[in-house]
Amino acid sequence: MLEGEFDDAVDQVAPYLDALYETYLEAMYQEGANSMFARVVECQSKAGKGEQVGNKLKNDVLPILQKQPGFIDFLSLSDKTNPERMVCISFWTSREDADRYHQHHYDTINDALRPILESPPMLGTFAVDVSTAHRIAADRAA
Repeated sequence: MLEGEFDDAVDQVAPYLDALYETYLEAMYQEGANSMFARVVECQSKAGKGEQVGNKLKNDVLPILQKQPGFIDFLSLSDKTNPERMVCISFWTSREDADRYHQHHYDTINDALRPILESPPMLGTFAVDVSTAHRIAADRAA
């Protein structure tokens, strides 16, 4: 396929994919539907272990998350003023999906990270009200 033909094919498919995604979001946020859900985990690695924690998250935790029903996305944030501090955010289609992950995998992951963490991670859970990355508008969010 020539480059121009590929671009034309993408241009033809893109509106369909956008419409499909919008339909999915509308269904997800109909009255009574569960809203997108986020889990926020903050952790402090032991001195000099920040990079090791980051590698474990990327190489061990992310593949587990990607196999979970309802998993949407994962962000790992590092603090540039304190390289041992990290905040991780995972996005889920529902609280139930996040809870199922927590019940089946969180303790195993926590145990694997425990030797390189200064203290136990702090976990917070949130409903996602607005996200430009996930195309959630404030007026559609639950």
